[in-house]
Amino acid sequence: MTTNATGNRVLSLERTFSAPIKLVWEAWTQPEHIAQWWGPKGMETEVLQHDFKAGGTWKYSMKMPDGSEFIADGVYKEIVEFEKIISSANFKPMTEGVEIQALFKAMGDQTHFVFNVVHPTEEYCKQQEEMGFYNGWGSVFDRLQEHLQKETA
Repeated sequence: MTTNATGNRVLSLERTFSAPIKLVWEAWTQPEHIAQWWGPKGMETEVLQHDFKAGGTWKYSMKMPDGSEFIADGVYKEIVEFEKIISSANFKPMTEGVEIQALFKAMGDQTHFVFNVVHPTEEYCKQQEEMGFYNGWGSVFDRLQEHLQKETA
């Protein structure tokens, strides 16, 4: 857990991807890429809405192998090309009313990536951590790494 200006309301993951920042950025910002990696292993993602601009909305449907569906949606708050994407986010029915922050930094042919989820309260943050935040999002970013590897092969 990270402590900063938002107190103990933030859960963070960091990765260094073996891909240039342009490709990592495209993976986060282009629907054809997003559909390939968004969601934990075993889920199929369909991009329903993707208005990639500040104030624009996004909505993804994630289907489990058993047919159940999760909806992820939000509104982009701030976008700085090749640096950050900040958005409100809901991952129904598990998580609602959070802010996600995807932060990117070029490191030659690699990209350092920080993912923060800001929760409305410390209690909600702790509950989300206990529900498997690190395993769930870790699986998502494993899929992103696999996607990036295919794209750079």
